[in-house]
Amino acid sequence: MDQMLSQIAETAAFLSGKGFQGAKAGVVLGTGLGSFIDHMQVEQLLPYHEIPHFPLSTVEFHKGQLILGTIGSTKLIAMQGRFHYYEGYSMQQICFPIRVLQALGIQALFLSNAAGGMNPGFSKGDLVLIDDHINLLPENPLRGLTDPAFGNRFVDMSAPYDARLNTLVRNSAKKLGQELKEGVYVSVMGPNLETRAEYRYLRAAGADMVGMSTVPEVIVANHMGLACAAISVITDECDPDHLQPVRIEEILETAHAADSRLSGILEEVIRSL
Repeated sequence: MDQMLSQIAETAAFLSGKGFQGAKAGVVLGTGLGSFIDHMQVEQLLPYHEIPHFPLSTVEFHKGQLILGTIGSTKLIAMQGRFHYYEGYSMQQICFPIRVLQALGIQALFLSNAAGGMNPGFSKGDLVLIDDHINLLPENPLRGLTDPAFGNRFVDMSAPYDARLNTLVRNSAKKLGQELKEGVYVSVMGPNLETRAEYRYLRAAGADMVGMSTVPEVIVANHMGLACAAISVITDECDPDHLQPVRIEEILETAHAADSRLSGILEEVIRSL
């Protein structure tokens, strides 16, 4: 794990030398969610393949670039594309960029994702603030990290999503007249979608929406004491009694349609930091 600490330091030093300095916030843009970049005054842009030790996104609809810019007077770094366990990466690789962002000095992390809506009150295109989560991934990003330099091993997760940031998100949505629902997100391995029985199981466990990301990044953020908040876009309705085959193209279309509303909320939040 000493190697991982040195890689974090090396990557942070490389990015700092490229001008990635002084950012107050980090934003991770999920599947089909990229127009937030248009709200930024971009200062620097680096493809992931040019960054030492960064994984490469294998998902064709994740662009894979790190962007430094400003919104109002706030400087931020955005990840356009993230990494998933189903791609074959370890949890440490998935969360490596989050540790680098923290090493570069960010104080708040905002995450977004596309999710399947299991709560019957959710519809396609809804924006949902994640209030809590259930982790059903088969690996944990803290496993094996024994060096205290990483953080406290036994991380408290009683409130993984920062109350102050959640309030900023709610207030920003209200100011813009955007409806923002709230719910519990469950993270599963994927990449296949769920069966009818699995949707019933996940819903009975207390989840409102299901996806394949975000939770590892939130665990690591809490490990480092980095405040975070997350929003899901409901891209398909997962009613096991009326389940229809879903095409990834339809999921992307729904995410794109909601992208401008989500980006507007994130812009307002960043301005209010």
